[in-house]
Amino acid sequence: MDRYAPPTETERRTSSTYRVRFDEAGPDGIARASAYLRYAQDLAWLHSERRGFGRSWYQDRGLAWVVRAVDLLIETPLPTGAALMATTEVIGGRRVMARRRCDLRAEADGSLIATVVTDWVMTTTAGVPTRVPDAFPIAFGVPLGSFDPIRVDPGEPPAGASRRSFDVRLHELDPMGHVNNAVYVDWLDEAVHLVDPVVIRVVPRRYRLEYRAAAAPGAGLVGQAWPDGVGWSYRLEDGDGRLCLGGRLEGRSDG
Repeated sequence: MDRYAPPTETERRTSSTYRVRFDEAGPDGIARASAYLRYAQDLAWLHSERRGFGRSWYQDRGLAWVVRAVDLLIETPLPTGAALMATTEVIGGRRVMARRRCDLRAEADGSLIATVVTDWVMTTTAGVPTRVPDAFPIAFGVPLGSFDPIRVDPGEPPAGASRRSFDVRLHELDPMGHVNNAVYVDWLDEAVHLVDPVVIRVVPRRYRLEYRAAAAPGAGLVGQAWPDGVGWSYRLEDGDGRLCLGGRLEGRSDG
């Protein structure tokens, strides 16, 4: 395949089936929010490989994609063992960014389970943002143009905010040596769960996260969550007070 050839209508998107594993679900047997991000991330890589941009292509050029922000809308609870069909497509491009949408549907009837919109940033292996290669807009059929990047400003936590201090653990790192983007959703849920254990299971619910700075391996972190009238705001800082993540969970429990 000529990787510089424009995609056919079929090649513009790619799909794969997934099954909710036992370890991806919580005590209630329902998939954690982080599982949806893992499916979307895996499928993004599959699409890249199918268009001729495998991991060795990136390694040879000293390039990498890093998640900058996520907008996750969960419509339906997903029980352990459930089968789903995920479909991804690049829907926007900027000079150093690309936006993907991933729809997850029940394999049995095609009903929508969740939607994941992800803003990715092209970086060097040293973590410096760099221009998206000319091959990408052609290969994925998305010309470089403007879209508004996802922004999340959590503000300052009020007195009495739910506060949790913890260290980055080895199993939370991915092959790039970074805390995987899905892990941050688990951290947000854990902070909210301390006060309202119901809201992290209600549907529909929506997560919006902006990754500001990478949490270093073994770093000490402080996560704070508080209700903001619509849902919950979340602020994650490292030991130096640097903002690592701004997040919001929109959803309300009956309590």
